[in-house]
Amino acid sequence: MSSKTEELLNLLLWSAETLANPTWRNLFESYEGWAYRHGLLTQVARLERRKWIARQSATRTDRLYRLLERGRVEALGGRDPETQWHRRWDGRWRLVLFDIPTGQNAARERLRRYLKSRGFGYLQNSVWITPDSLETERSILAGGKTNVESLILLEARACAGELDAEIVEGAWDFDRINQRYSQYLRLLSARPSGVIKDKVAATRVLHWMSREHEAWLDAVTNDPLLPARILPPRYLGRKAWQRRVRVMADVSRRMGSFKAA
Repeated sequence: MSSKTEELLNLLLWSAETLANPTWRNLFESYEGWAYRHGLLTQVARLERRKWIARQSATRTDRLYRLLERGRVEALGGRDPETQWHRRWDGRWRLVLFDIPTGQNAARERLRRYLKSRGFGYLQNSVWITPDSLETERSILAGGKTNVESLILLEARACAGELDAEIVEGAWDFDRINQRYSQYLRLLSARPSGVIKDKVAATRVLHWMSREHEAWLDAVTNDPLLPARILPPRYLGRKAWQRRVRVMADVSRRMGSFKAA
């Protein structure tokens, strides 16, 4: 997905939070020139084909769209933070252990990148861990012969007095995770303030929203979004999310009330 399509999806997400009828006119009447220059009509058509938005209006001239659940989750970075934090955990850890020969460095790096993208933490470079089911990983391996000396999937509980909190701190770099959220919170605090009276001010807010979306994705895509039961007390993700909801609702209200001269 292109960065401009991501920005549009994000704008639709937050506009839908505050506008009862987020029509094409309400959202973009003030930015027609901007919309055409940036290929906005093409982007909207692309979102509609992917079933991330759906046309509500009966006529082609009145572009009323509804943001679908798939589009909402995609705008949030592919995962709903609240859903992730509130998911249940059965107390068992799932581990992926591998010992891929040195001559297969590319395969080893592909596996590590995959596990990282799935939110796994690592206790060692070849010992990766998650609180979630390994159904996806099992399905990937289904039908293929697995050498247990090279790769094995396990379910386990700590049995020598180790605390789950210690495992979490050892497997995920929460210093780095919090650093990203701290940077994001500073960006939220630096949002344009005041009444949006003209196109210059409105464009400034749009540019800030683009930076905000990029910073949010940088933070949330590097966060495993662990169940609340095992989140470290110092974790900043939930604070950042709650602040984001409040700030973006305020920004959207101000953008929704702006009318071009």
